Amino acid sequence: MTASVRPMKLSKRIILTGGGTAGHVTPNLALIPLLRQHGFAIRYIGTSRGMERALIARENIPFESIPAGKLRRYADIRNITDIVRIKLGFLKSLYLIARLRPDVVFSKGGFVACPVVWASWLLRVPVIVHESDISPGLANRLSLPFASRICYSFPETASLLPGSKAVETGIPVRKELLSGDAAAGRDRCGFTDVKPVLMVIGGSQGAQAVNGCLREALNVLLPRFNIIHCCGRGNLAAPRQGYAQFEYADRELADLFALADAVVSRAGATALFELLALRKPGLLIPLPLSASRGDQILNARSFASRGFSLVLPQEQMTPETLIRGIGNLFEERMTLVAGMKEQAPLDPAEKILQVIEQAMKKKSD
Repeated sequence: MTASVRPMKLSKRIILTGGGTAGHVTPNLALIPLLRQHGFAIRYIGTSRGMERALIARENIPFESIPAGKLRRYADIRNITDIVRIKLGFLKSLYLIARLRPDVVFSKGGFVACPVVWASWLLRVPVIVHESDISPGLANRLSLPFASRICYSFPETASLLPGSKAVETGIPVRKELLSGDAAAGRDRCGFTDVKPVLMVIGGSQGAQAVNGCLREALNVLLPRFNIIHCCGRGNLAAPRQGYAQFEYADRELADLFALADAVVSRAGATALFELLALRKPGLLIPLPLSASRGDQILNARSFASRGFSLVLPQEQMTPETLIRGIGNLFEERMTLVAGMKEQAPLDPAEKILQVIEQAMKKKSD
């Protein structure tokens, strides 16, 4: 065991956990400033090799790593070795929870979170589990029975959860995304005219189809739009006037969002709630069933049914249908923005903070 594991010293102590994908980490990042503002001592439990370690390091928060394994629903030799890793992760989690003595644990999901949740329940520490998608994934389904409260994001999810534990909160969005500078974004992109700006969020994982289709459509789109393309590391193409490419947008992302008039995106839950918070109309291209469990398809349908976004299934995507979908998006963008503005105002971070503090109060009573 590492000598760095010491009990937290502030009167309110919380452990955050979650990892594997950005959607299991960025909502935790959005919570951190508010937790600090309210006097919480924060620790993070994740994996040593996951993206969460680097992201949390930038926040100057103590990070503890545990072994983690993935439970696959198909035959694979790694299922055997991963069971061992899960057991080791559970034992390490027991040690960490006992040593750190948190008042509450907040789990954003991913398989690294399961052992932390189980150990916390065994040691009588209240656990808050947050589900981003409409239908809970396997990792969260394994955690839900041990949760004191379950936060969810889409109205449709309520019917899938025990009503006594469930509370709708939405997904926390990083505050810095709400304060972008469109002029700074224009300078970053080098755009020199006033054409409408389309932002396309592709990426290195699961979006090669979007990247390729967009580039086939550029000859038709560029006379009408300036285009920002977040395409993923190693996926840059030849430069073109009015076409600004970013392998990965981080600190500049707020400025790019501020500049964009509309967005083409996958339908991950965190991305959707960022678009909602920013009031950005979107054309959503969810991951197909051949590449996912279908969660993005349900997410996209929910946003479309509420008048927030349009949807283009990947199975129907061609350069021609993408061009047509983008045209429809710009024709309907003011209606979509109006629909988002009619959404009852939510402050997900504040709502989650209330759930956390209620769980702590219930424990102390």
